[in-house]
Amino acid sequence: MQLYNQYCNGMLAVANRYIDNTMEAEDVVQDAFIKAFSKLEQYKAEVSFGAWLKRIVINRCIDVLKSKHQRMVELEDFHLNVIADYNENDWEIEKGITVENVNQEIEKLPEKYKYVVLLYLVEGYDHQEISEILNITEVASRTQLSRGKQKLKNALKLKRNEARY
Repeated sequence: MQLYNQYCNGMLAVANRYIDNTMEAEDVVQDAFIKAFSKLEQYKAEVSFGAWLKRIVINRCIDVLKSKHQRMVELEDFHLNVIADYNENDWEIEKGITVENVNQEIEKLPEKYKYVVLLYLVEGYDHQEISEILNITEVASRTQLSRGKQKLKNALKLKRNEARY
């Protein structure tokens, strides 16, 4: 019960980033805890318990989204063009843009970009981990992140320009 109380609110916040319905997000968290406690012998302490549990919550969220037929579009490698000057660390935005603005615009991204941006930027996963979680290639992860970042930057520029007038 102590573990549940310690991690419940944090895991609910993670689930809410992927699942729009709060009650459904709560169900996902409950399922994740049940799965974690039933598979506790598989926890190897290579990462913190919270990180291990977070991965279970995210995977469960993606399973729920897939089961609701909100399938993410998988693109084949030959359909993707990796941008040559791709810079993963270039996430700077203009002054005056708030965290709330960024979160609102991430929510508006198409799903195939939204989840990669969330997993990379918010959750801190690398492309190998994202490719495993979403069952896409690392090339697809990099490309979708790049395109999502560009869409996000364009939306934030537009928001900034609207605020000026």
